[in-house]
Amino acid sequence: MAFSDIRGVILDLDGTLIDSMSIWHEIDIAFFAENGLTLPEGLSETVAKMSIDEWAAYFVQNYVPSLTEAQVIARIEEMAAEHYRNTIPMKPYVTEFLDLLDARGIPYGICTATYRSSADAVLTRLGLLPRMQFVLTGEDFPAGKSTPDMYLAAQQRLGFPVRNILVVEDALHCVEMAVRTGFPVAAVYDPTIPDAEWNRVCELATVHGGSLREIGAFFSD
Repeated sequence: MAFSDIRGVILDLDGTLIDSMSIWHEIDIAFFAENGLTLPEGLSETVAKMSIDEWAAYFVQNYVPSLTEAQVIARIEEMAAEHYRNTIPMKPYVTEFLDLLDARGIPYGICTATYRSSADAVLTRLGLLPRMQFVLTGEDFPAGKSTPDMYLAAQQRLGFPVRNILVVEDALHCVEMAVRTGFPVAAVYDPTIPDAEWNRVCELATVHGGSLREIGAFFSD
């Protein structure tokens, strides 16, 4: 793939544009604690690959049968909202990367499995929301990124063939789905990614780098 062929970009949010991945582990711990439970080892990593509906059902079936799935979703959203409104920072070189895309006339938007309210809150606070052509969330697509539907909806909004749209992601399961759907993929490292998963990401992705600055450099080559 030549980067001169890229006409649009689909951006992930958590772990790619914002430094939020560790927050979700803290939320899981707090949610379990308020329900008198200890967070099982590895559970945060397991549910990170699920859609909102999937992990809510998983929590209810396995840990909090006294709650409904709707109650779990609402409570986790409430706990996440404070972080997204007030504390989660932008990752390095995001502004520079978006400036590069703007300079080249390349439109972009976001596909995220997180809540609409959280996504809008953090993007508004960081001044990124007005820059996006669209923001698709896990509430728009309950299956999240476990199917290609969200990516293909973004492709429709951008109006270019799949082969001409770069997907920028960090997580292995998202990279796998984007590659399977035919998109070129740029993978950005996040410290929460296990080494074995990052190695697999690097094998699958069209390009990979430690930051968005490194991804942006490919556009200059």
